[in-house]
Amino acid sequence: MAACGNTKNSQNETTTAEPVGPTFMADSAYLFCEQQCQFGPRTMNSEAHDRCGEWIADKFRAYGMEVALQKADLRGYDGTVLKSTNIIAAYQPELQERVLLCAHWDSRPWADNDPDEANHHKPVMAANDGASGVAVMLEVARLLASQPTPLGIGVDFVCFDAEDWGTPQWAESDGDDSNTWALGAQYWATQHSTLNTQHSPKYGILLDMVGGQGAKFYQEQMSKYYAPEIVRKVWAAAETVGYGSYFPKEDGGGITDDHLPVNQDAKIPCIDIIPYYPDCTASSFGPTWHTVSDDMQHIDRNTLQAVGQTMIQVLFSEN
Repeated sequence: MAACGNTKNSQNETTTAEPVGPTFMADSAYLFCEQQCQFGPRTMNSEAHDRCGEWIADKFRAYGMEVALQKADLRGYDGTVLKSTNIIAAYQPELQERVLLCAHWDSRPWADNDPDEANHHKPVMAANDGASGVAVMLEVARLLASQPTPLGIGVDFVCFDAEDWGTPQWAESDGDDSNTWALGAQYWATQHSTLNTQHSPKYGILLDMVGGQGAKFYQEQMSKYYAPEIVRKVWAAAETVGYGSYFPKEDGGGITDDHLPVNQDAKIPCIDIIPYYPDCTASSFGPTWHTVSDDMQHIDRNTLQAVGQTMIQVLFSEN
């Protein structure tokens, strides 16, 4: 990540909007996060991965979503063939006006940023880096299904696979390894660009590591480059629902993440809600990033609440 710089809030970034929509239930999202972790690390080509994928798809179906499984054999940085499944769930698939919410659901196979080198080849539980984003989406889906009056827009929930097989720190590298990350999103975006885009989402929001303790979500630089209006919309929504302190209107870094192929290949303006810890020496993504400590003990319901209520505000403001 690039260094964090401060920017002054401009007048047009303030909001006079009122909160709308139901109350996001952080306890429910926390449970969804915990239930994913109960399968164990959801590393590619593992039984835990496949069983959890079935569970996620069934959850979306239970909330009335139309679910499609986009399967592909993708090649990892080391040549490993990854049996990948993007889980695509559509709320009101018949509607042309749509918004995309997305997150990755696979686990990092190697805790290569752990302070203990003995853990560098151990899998990551990925309570935050994977499960938290899916958990927020599942709770949003549950709330949408419970509303007496449907939203006036459709919502596409996409759980990207094979995001975290990027080249580990201990592996030999030829230099630029950016394309070894976000493999499922790359595949989805390429396929999306060749399909009928009549019902293509007008914008997207990526949720990555949205449950960590002490998290704050600075404005990611590639998001501001590709989708500045959506950045302003989301940060204003956070302020409206009382969680502006979690969403500083200051610059974070520029991230290689699932939102890049969504922007570059699918041509959907998409932002990344991702934490930035400017004073963390272990990683600017936070102290548990790619470590064996990325577990439920380090998930904060308050962080889930802040992000989830902001997503509710954004969606219900589209009505």
